Amino acid sequence: MNDKKKLARNQKDTNDDMINLVDNLNRDEDLKYNRRSFLKTAVGTSVALSVATIPFSVKAMLGMETDYNRVEIAKLEDIPEGDSVVFNYPNDNDPAILIHTVNGDLKAYNSACTHLMCPVFYEKTQDVLLCPCHKGYFDVSNGQPISGPPQRELPLIEIEVDNGIVYAVGRQYRHG
Repeated sequence: MNDKKKLARNQKDTNDDMINLVDNLNRDEDLKYNRRSFLKTAVGTSVALSVATIPFSVKAMLGMETDYNRVEIAKLEDIPEGDSVVFNYPNDNDPAILIHTVNGDLKAYNSACTHLMCPVFYEKTQDVLLCPCHKGYFDVSNGQPISGPPQRELPLIEIEVDNGIVYAVGRQYRHG
């Protein structure tokens, strides 16, 4: 490349292809959309999202649950020991199971497995709750996982028996 051609490259309105590739760059836009402004925007967005979730975090830390309705599940005489009844609580989209254990205790849990939400069944012979999808087992006395892939316990449905009728009165998430 001769000196005359080199000089021509440094002129603004040259026909040299390498010079024309950078003609579309605008220095003002480069200063407006730079790394520093991107970081400022990212930090500002993170702070805004953090502040927006504070009410939910406080509610979870205090363990505030919504008020649940008292819902009739079944008559106690209709559930022999070693049997279970499926119901929905607190709304129609939340499947639950009431178990009258072989020991005579009444226990109720949400019946969606905490692994992949498959329905959980009462296995009378072993006195456990079984998730047949991946062979997850839960202790029927406390809803804790015994074996298999589930890592969290089943949400507990609070029940009460009044005049021979079993009612669901609340739900507890015990795993934060």
